Amino acid sequence: MSRLDSLIAELCPNGVEYVPLGKIGINLDSKRKPVTKGAREVGEYPYYGASGIVDYVSDYIFDGDFLLVSEDGANLVARKTPIAFSASGKIWVNNHAHVLQFETYETRRYIEMYLNSIDLSNYISTAAQPKLSQTNLNKIPIQLPPFEVQREIVRILDNFMELTAELTARKKQYNYYRDELLTFAEGEVQWKTLAEVSLEFGRGKSRHRPRNDTRLYGGDIPFIQTGDIRNASHIITEFSQTYSDFGLNQSKLWSKGTLCITIAANIAETAILGFDSCFPDSVIGFIADPQKTTSDYVEYLLQSFKSKLQSKSTGSAQDNINLATFDSLRLPFPPLEEQARIVEILDKFDALTSDLSQGLPAEITARQKQYEYYRDKLLNFTRSGD
Repeated sequence: MSRLDSLIAELCPNGVEYVPLGKIGINLDSKRKPVTKGAREVGEYPYYGASGIVDYVSDYIFDGDFLLVSEDGANLVARKTPIAFSASGKIWVNNHAHVLQFETYETRRYIEMYLNSIDLSNYISTAAQPKLSQTNLNKIPIQLPPFEVQREIVRILDNFMELTAELTARKKQYNYYRDELLTFAEGEVQWKTLAEVSLEFGRGKSRHRPRNDTRLYGGDIPFIQTGDIRNASHIITEFSQTYSDFGLNQSKLWSKGTLCITIAANIAETAILGFDSCFPDSVIGFIADPQKTTSDYVEYLLQSFKSKLQSKSTGSAQDNINLATFDSLRLPFPPLEEQARIVEILDKFDALTSDLSQGLPAEITARQKQYEYYRDKLLNFTRSGD
């Protein structure tokens, strides 16, 4: 029997009662104060809204350990971010998040986990702007076990969260090493444009209009799009659309090994074709000159330079860059032997950080699933009297 099982058997053998949230903690909503963006004075203190930190300001309202709960916003329905999240230290909170304080860290953390594990739709208004009012917040029933049980549950679940955070930090560390490997001193290597190191460099083709003409599709010729590139891990191995012969005749078939670079919608996403394929003009194709470089090396280069490329987007409703963006972009190209050495190292990093079946992503996904499983299991007690 685990320590938690022992505590439950000892302290709440007959189940756990539901307690309205309003009777557990102290609500501090009356002290909140929104400040328009133009009136905020930049500083060191976090300024919180419905989904977390939205700014840093020069003053604070609260000082301590708090639970913030989204009061309004799309995330109440979509659950894209936790409805309940912690905030500690000196903070400012606007009127889009409820502010709750509890006697102990363990109770605050327990309530946070509990709220993020249950369906709150019955407490959220269905008006044009979804809202969780203070009145409804106070009504939410919480299964509140004795403090010792709360503490043990928090200890178990926090351990899962710490492991996930550690794995995520390791992935960031690998990205740092990638950028370091691709950073060279001035005069150490040659800097060239992609056009200068390619056999072919240009946009994909899809001339026919309208693009949704059914005659274009349904054959056996792969036709990849920006989403396929974004979802790929280094090599594109899957596709969701195909061209017919009619589609092929108005397009261009690029060979296996071509590096694909997105220039619309998903800016500067990259992946290498694992098969011959067509793609639209929202994608650039790069075929490396083997005397100068490889597609593998260039792809890692572009991953490292991604933020620089994204900063050159138009900023329109659908961000995009164009082929001319690369005319002035010079990238570092050491000798081929050094490029190969860098690629060999980064391939190992890529397997660790990108492979969905093994490495860090698999570990992180597994840990997150374990956390959610145990969170839901540990927070589901027999109701007192049942």
